[in-house]
Amino acid sequence: MNKNFLSIIIPVLNEENQLNILLQSIREQSCLENEIIFVDGGSTDNSIEWLKQQKEIKFIQTSKGKAHQQNKGAKIATSEFLYFLHADSKPPKGFDQLIMNTIKKGEKAGCFRLKFSPNHWALNLAAYASRFNNKFCRGGDQSLFIQKKYFLELNGFNEEYIVCEDGELIDRIYKKYSFCIIPQQITTSSRRFIKNGVLKLQFHFMIIHLMRALGFKPGILEKYYSHFVK
Repeated sequence: MNKNFLSIIIPVLNEENQLNILLQSIREQSCLENEIIFVDGGSTDNSIEWLKQQKEIKFIQTSKGKAHQQNKGAKIATSEFLYFLHADSKPPKGFDQLIMNTIKKGEKAGCFRLKFSPNHWALNLAAYASRFNNKFCRGGDQSLFIQKKYFLELNGFNEEYIVCEDGELIDRIYKKYSFCIIPQQITTSSRRFIKNGVLKLQFHFMIIHLMRALGFKPGILEKYYSHFVK
């Protein structure tokens, strides 16, 4: 039996200021022995150099695109349990044991409740909604765990999606399998919201999710995102 309980897959693109904090957080919050896989999508800062120096992690380079990067990470994962984590998020204490306990209960996939740091009243509302087990309350910032066999049955992330790739996969999970919300909170940086304006960015994300629900093509979503989000 593989000794790794989780394969933690982290897509990276120019995250040199987050990587040390993230890796330290994963190690401090882990209870079990896990495989950590960083997948760089073409960083031009010092991310690659930093990752090459780290021991006890796996590091691969591929073309840009979170869906593509996460699929590549899943391909080399040796655990039967996958955990997709964003580089600017910090999982809760004992996250790996919480995930394993949930899987032992028969759940196929799931995520954690969300918390933003630094917080903002509008972000607090969005974070509160993450407790509800509804696909419209899901997002990649909440992280995602799924048994590898079910991930493969779903053909992984749809690489046509440059944005909303997490939500698109989660929609397909909801249609076919059970999905669980673990009550502990994952802490995600609110840096994008601060940079773009909290209410402004929330509005644009709402429009993007509405467009996807209405059937707009992935390319249109990407074009909208790249125009309004920096």
